[in-house]
Amino acid sequence: MEIKKTVNGTTLTVKLEGRLDTTTSPKLEEEFKNGVDGITCLVLDLEKLEYISSAGLRVFLAMQQTMNKQGEMICKNVNETVMDVFDVTGFSDVLTIE
Repeated sequence: MEIKKTVNGTTLTVKLEGRLDTTTSPKLEEEFKNGVDGITCLVLDLEKLEYISSAGLRVFLAMQQTMNKQGEMICKNVNETVMDVFDVTGFSDVLTIE
């Protein structure tokens, strides 16, 4: 999985490409823990995310809980495959999806 981060003021945009699964989710979790101080808006661009497993969902949930305390988290460009996972798991009701 490839992670591309861009900071614009207090907005952090993270573009994810590839598969977010048991193998790759610790990398995203580590990037997130070390990169959200002073961030009030976290934007996840999921256009090129091919797959998300339960391990990836757990990281998204932790990110959402953190951002609820310091601002907001928005998922953008969610493709059909990932949206199906969000719908089946109920994450579409928890996450802000644009």
